[in-house]
Amino acid sequence: MNRRRFFTLIGVAVVSLLLTIGLPLLSESTVVAQSNGNLLVSAAASLKDAMEEIKTAYQQSKPGTNINYNFGASGALLQQIQQGAPADIFISAGKKQVDALEQAGQLVPGTRAILAKNRLVLVVPKNVAGVSSFYNLTGNNIKKIAIGEPRSVPAGQYGEEVLKKLGIFEKVKSKFVYANNVRQVLAAVESGNADAGLVYRTDAKISDKVKTVVAADEKYHSPITYPMAVLKSSKNVAAAKDFVQFLSGEQAKGILTKYGFLLP
Repeated sequence: MNRRRFFTLIGVAVVSLLLTIGLPLLSESTVVAQSNGNLLVSAAASLKDAMEEIKTAYQQSKPGTNINYNFGASGALLQQIQQGAPADIFISAGKKQVDALEQAGQLVPGTRAILAKNRLVLVVPKNVAGVSSFYNLTGNNIKKIAIGEPRSVPAGQYGEEVLKKLGIFEKVKSKFVYANNVRQVLAAVESGNADAGLVYRTDAKISDKVKTVVAADEKYHSPITYPMAVLKSSKNVAAAKDFVQFLSGEQAKGILTKYGFLLP
């Protein structure tokens, strides 16, 4: 046996021994590698603060997973996904956006779930007085009402439903200042560019520049839920499923509750 062949056989034997000894460890590493990676989550703008904290909590236990967010109006995010924009997970502030993807066969079966619920509230700048109900929006002192564009912003849709149920929609619609997402509605009220606005309770909770006048009666609008699901176009379905599972767990629920969300 020549010298080269001898060392080749020794090398094969050593590698075989290492593989045999390390097989359980390698298998576990493979599973971890498959469940980790880069994730892009398209989520409703109202979830921003809570989701950033959830990301930190998740990455403490899964440091190999890099999570990036794309926050915006649910309708706009839906259009992006329908037009082929990359995303692993979609979390909407309205049911119909996720329904559209499910009907088109774009969701991974069995991954759809409700992340949280919310309430719609009327807010005004902190220094404004004399507004105690939705009916005050018809007054001459309220000249601009910030509201999400109802075709793409679920909060705007819910707001219109409430105003129509209360019978004041036609009286106030000329005052509307439309925003591209609910955080822009909040910003308009904070800056004084709007005399009032319709946002989620969670948005009002994070601002010290607005005050909540009243919460809309839930019987006056469609249920405010945040459905989520993994997209079939995901490049890392295993990691996406794992993150969705974490979002349904106790730690994530605690964070959502802290920010004022209601549990499903």
